[in-house]
Amino acid sequence: MRMKLTLTLADAKLILTAARAEAEKNGWAVTVAVVDDGGALVALERADGAFPQSAEIAFGKARTAAAVRTPTKALEDMVKDRPALVTFPGQIRVQGGLPIKSGAEFVGAVGVSGAASNQDEQCAQAGLAALEAAARG
Repeated sequence: MRMKLTLTLADAKLILTAARAEAEKNGWAVTVAVVDDGGALVALERADGAFPQSAEIAFGKARTAAAVRTPTKALEDMVKDRPALVTFPGQIRVQGGLPIKSGAEFVGAVGVSGAASNQDEQCAQAGLAALEAAARG
């Protein structure tokens, strides 16, 4: 039997805090969603002033990054060459979703919505950087 690493609620809160700090530093009202490796929601936070639909979009970006284990920006780029990809169900192919790994192990994903797509990804990346820094000790 194989032992499996999992994303904890404490990990998710660390990601949320760092992503939110990046957004606040830049004056962006965003929603941050963190999901486990199966795409189930672990934590979600919508900033004051973030538009209501951003919660659904952030969750969708995270769920998509978890399902395909790749940044959603890569999917957005792929659609340009393969438009049929838009027919795949339940995916949001817009920049702002990033997979979360611990070493070589995939453990979940983070999605951000509410700012420009590249800014959403900037916030998601800040969350991942905080998790990586905490893991290094």
